[in-house]
Amino acid sequence: MEIDELFKVPKLPAGSNKRKLPDNPTPEMLKKMKMDVVSQEHAPSTSESRSNGNNNKRRVATVEDEEEITTDRNFAPGGDADYFVEEDEDGRFFGGGLTSEQKEILSIFENAGGEAAMDDSESLSLTAIRRLLLKFERATSKNQDLRSKYPDDPTKFIDSEADLDAAIKGLLPLAQAPKLAYPEVVRSGTVALLVGLLSHENADIAIDAVELIHELTDEDVGNEEEEEDETAEEPLKVLMEGLLENSILELLVDNLSRLKEDEESDRQGVFHILGLHFHYLKFYSFSMCVPGIFENVLGFDPQLSSKLVEKTTILTWLLNRIQSKTHNENRGYAAELLSILLQDNQRNRQQFGRQDGVEFTLQTLAQYRRRDPVDPDETEFMENVFDALCSALSESDVKAQFLAAEGPDLMVLMMKEKRESKSRSFKVLDYAMSGVTGSAISEAFIEVGGLKTLFPALMGKGSKKQKVVTNLPPTTDTGHILGVISSLFSNISSDSPARIRLLAKFVESNYEKVDKLLEIRDGASSRLKAVEADISKEEKDIDDDDDRASFEATAYLRRLDGGLFTLQTVDYILAWIIMEDDGIRTHTLQMLKRQNQSLHDVIRTLRIYLENVDDNVETGSPDKAGEHSPSQKEILAALIAALDTSAS
Repeated sequence: MEIDELFKVPKLPAGSNKRKLPDNPTPEMLKKMKMDVVSQEHAPSTSESRSNGNNNKRRVATVEDEEEITTDRNFAPGGDADYFVEEDEDGRFFGGGLTSEQKEILSIFENAGGEAAMDDSESLSLTAIRRLLLKFERATSKNQDLRSKYPDDPTKFIDSEADLDAAIKGLLPLAQAPKLAYPEVVRSGTVALLVGLLSHENADIAIDAVELIHELTDEDVGNEEEEEDETAEEPLKVLMEGLLENSILELLVDNLSRLKEDEESDRQGVFHILGLHFHYLKFYSFSMCVPGIFENVLGFDPQLSSKLVEKTTILTWLLNRIQSKTHNENRGYAAELLSILLQDNQRNRQQFGRQDGVEFTLQTLAQYRRRDPVDPDETEFMENVFDALCSALSESDVKAQFLAAEGPDLMVLMMKEKRESKSRSFKVLDYAMSGVTGSAISEAFIEVGGLKTLFPALMGKGSKKQKVVTNLPPTTDTGHILGVISSLFSNISSDSPARIRLLAKFVESNYEKVDKLLEIRDGASSRLKAVEADISKEEKDIDDDDDRASFEATAYLRRLDGGLFTLQTVDYILAWIIMEDDGIRTHTLQMLKRQNQSLHDVIRTLRIYLENVDDNVETGSPDKAGEHSPSQKEILAALIAALDTSAS
């Protein structure tokens, strides 16, 4: 109804007896006119008027009061059914905003909700949970029976498939009551039926099952309550164990190959499958690294990621998936999962090498040599691929494949380009050249002209000049550049042309690279002093010996993050160049003296480095000529001995 019709003035009767009101009629005049109108509409006949006399006047007054209350309900704004019903205590009317027809439609929908519209109290009851599970079991059995009886006639089982779809979706509320629902899901055998649907002939049903399992195993399940409960993760662990016992990971990987990501539903299915693998890896592996969290699963299956790679084709699928030309969320998820599988897992890294993973990742990263990622999601994808390659380069076999695939060449080309990949290339080279097995890559790096790009990056050439603040930590790039230089001195043989070229870089331009190292050293020392002061204050409050031992271990890590690691790397490089060149030695000692320091300060840092070197990280191994290559600990001991002799 339009607003003009709502407030339309009734037409006056035709005739010459129309009364004109003044511009501002008084209330008494309006009341008198209303009384006259009512009297005319309800006037009794002449005989009745004569017989009843004044009683009729009282009756007319009564009718007037009722007429004021009995209003035309069709005149309510918008046809609001509650306009004349709802009012507050002051008598003001607001209405509900719904017409009678709309209220009736809403009532029908509310009454038709059935089990899908269970309230919270019913969803938390064990009876309601068992009812849902029974409905799902019956729907699954009926569909299987009809499919086995009429395999070639879809019309016979299409209705049962729709019922099965509804039954699967009906289990989604179970995620709201994990403590009550998950043990019942496992006990009743529903978990086996659910996993079995992953191999259903209808891919849509399999996708429904994947989405349901993804929802039930989400990391936020059961964490809605604010109060802490040590057993909050126990139901999730029970469900995950039940799923693993029914070979869910193998079936999930099998579904990856049959889903076509050209279709939206299949693409979402792939996303949820990758998410399920991420849930398991996070729950059983990475959660163990966090003290006090998931303590009950420490002994359950710490090698789950290894079993996943060995028993399924997940690694092959991930390597193929990241090579896609078009980027989407599933490609990014695949790169993230690949990075997780290779992190801290030697068996997976070795399997990565056997499946030509280095070649796959280098081909994927090559596109970022001349272009940057188009958005933050693709940037994260690129970083995950770089991280996966860095993790794999911890293995000597993977380093050999990296060299054969001309990985150093590609990284040097990326270093020359002013792209986002430049920073990540320093990190890859740092990992590839570290340890005694990085000698061949170190030599190849110098052969392809890596020094021409490495040292300008150390000096910050090509970037805007800014005021130097020595107490700030070095950038991530600077840390990896120092790591590359450190590896070059460790791996390049003495008196070789490559070694002479490396040492010459520190002599040229009036020892500017040496000054840069001392500048970085001064900043690291300043930051380390502040950390040492905080540690000393905290150490005074420790009385128990066990607490003191734990504190010392933590304190060393804090020192590393607070500048000690940078200081150790710089002093390691300084020790090499001081020992090998007299001009560098003289210049370095002069600069240290200006800071009230000496060679003994460098030696002190190297001793701390030597005391904390892990003997099991990498031991010496024979080189190409069959000679023994010294380990990092042996190199440090020799450097300290040489500097001690010259300093005394």
